[in-house]
Amino acid sequence: MFSALADPTRRAILAELAKRDATVTELTAPLSISMPAVSRHLKVLERTALISRTRSGKWRESRLDAHLAAVQAAGRATDRMSHDPWVRDNKVPDKEL
Repeated sequence: MFSALADPTRRAILAELAKRDATVTELTAPLSISMPAVSRHLKVLERTALISRTRSGKWRESRLDAHLAAVQAAGRATDRMSHDPWVRDNKVPDKEL
């Protein structure tokens, strides 16, 4: 993840996606690189789970806000389960067995 964030172009892309969802074409406009290069950067960000991408017809949007919300929701669900006295912890053996 840190190597993905080390690249200034990827940080610029993340900064733009923090503002809004965007297509590859929209992300390419302010950068001085080609659309295939932006796509490669997006693939790196997606592989490191920093963004998620969706496709609607021929449009593919890169989403940071939806991805962060999903990660946070998963974390909250995990926290609730770990503190719920009714949910059995598989790591602790039953004394009754």
